[in-house]
Amino acid sequence: MIIKNRNLFRITRLIIFKLPPVFKFLARFRKSAQRILLIKTDAIGDYVLFRNFIEEVKNTDQYKNFEIDLVASELLRDFAVTYDSKFVSEFYFINPNALYESPLKLFKLGWRLFKRNYAVVLQPTYSRILITDGIAALSAAKQIMGYESDNERIERKYKVKTDKFYTTLLPLPAGVFFEFDRTKFFFEQFLQQPLTINGPHIEVTPGKKQGIVIFPGAGVIKRGWEPEKFLELIKLIKQQTDQPVYIAGGPAEAAVAEYLTNALPQGEVINLTGKTTLPQLVELIGAATLVVSNETSAIHIAAATQTPAICILGGGHFGRFAPYPAQMPQTTVCAYEKMECYNCNWNCIYETMPNAPYPCISIVSLDRVWLMAQHALNQL
Repeated sequence: MIIKNRNLFRITRLIIFKLPPVFKFLARFRKSAQRILLIKTDAIGDYVLFRNFIEEVKNTDQYKNFEIDLVASELLRDFAVTYDSKFVSEFYFINPNALYESPLKLFKLGWRLFKRNYAVVLQPTYSRILITDGIAALSAAKQIMGYESDNERIERKYKVKTDKFYTTLLPLPAGVFFEFDRTKFFFEQFLQQPLTINGPHIEVTPGKKQGIVIFPGAGVIKRGWEPEKFLELIKLIKQQTDQPVYIAGGPAEAAVAEYLTNALPQGEVINLTGKTTLPQLVELIGAATLVVSNETSAIHIAAATQTPAICILGGGHFGRFAPYPAQMPQTTVCAYEKMECYNCNWNCIYETMPNAPYPCISIVSLDRVWLMAQHALNQL
C-alpha cells in the first residue's frame, strides 16, 4: 500500500485496531442472523477464480436459507452484478487502497456491516491485506475465517495484530498452490465436505465462435510482452486467417492499443480498448476462437468460457495463477522460458529500463508464441 496522507492513515489504523473490540462487545447482546459475508477485493482474474464458490455455498443444505453478501472491488461492479446477483443479497463495492486514507468511509462501511449481524464472515484470499482484515473485524461476526496468510501484502507488525481478528485461520497445505485450488480448499474446510467443482466457469451467450482477441496490456508495464512482438504476431495471424482481430483491454492499455492500431493498415484490427464493459468483454472472449494475452484476467475469463488462449507468462507467481494444473480442463497454453529466479513474487533481481519488461517476459520469443498460435488456428 502507498500512503500519501499519514494523518488520515493513522485514523484508519485506529478504527481498525480499536473499534472491533467495541463492536464485538455489543454483538454479545444479539443473536446472529442467517447471513454470510464474503470478502473478495482482489483483481478481476482472482474474482473469476473465486466466484463459482458462492453458488457452491448457496447450494448446501446447511446454508441454502442464508443470505450471502459480498464485499468486492468497485472494478467488478458490472461483472459481479451481471453474473452473481442470483446468489448475492447485498453487494458492497469498494476501492480497498483508497480506504486507507478514507477513515470516515471505512467507519460507515464497518457500521453497515455490523448492523447486518452476520453469523459468518469468510475471507478466502490467501495473501491478506490490512484493510480487509479490518473490514472482517468490524463485522463483529461470531465466526470469522481466513488463511494464516503470508506477508506479501501486509506488514508483519500489522498481521500479528489482525491474526487475532479471526476465529479460524487455515494453514495452506504444501500441495495446494494454484489459486483456484486454494479457494477450493478454503471452502471445503468451511463446509466440511469435498467439492466436485474443477475449474472456473462463466455462462455466456451460446453461438458460433468467431474472432481473435489480443490483450497487449498487463496491468503493470514490466509484466507485459513487448508491443513490437504483439505487432509482428498480429501481422502473422492476419496472413493466415481472415477472421477479425480485436485489440481489447482497459483504459490503461490505450497507448499500446493505439500504437498497434496505427502501425497496421487501416481496418486490419478493431480496437475495443477501453470501450467495453466487463460483461461485454466476457461475451467477446466467450465468442472468440482464440485469445492471446499476457497473464491477465483475460486468461481466466477464457478458461471460464472454454475459449482457447495463449498466455505469455512470466515467473513472478509461476504456478499460482498460470499454468492451469493438468487435472483441470485445458483451453490455455502458456508461452514461457523458465528461469532459476521464478516465483520471486515480482521482486525482480535484475535491473531493467523503466519501460522494459522483466527478463522472464522479454525472453519469450515471437517464434514460440507464433507456433502456438499456428497450432490453434489450424484447429479452427
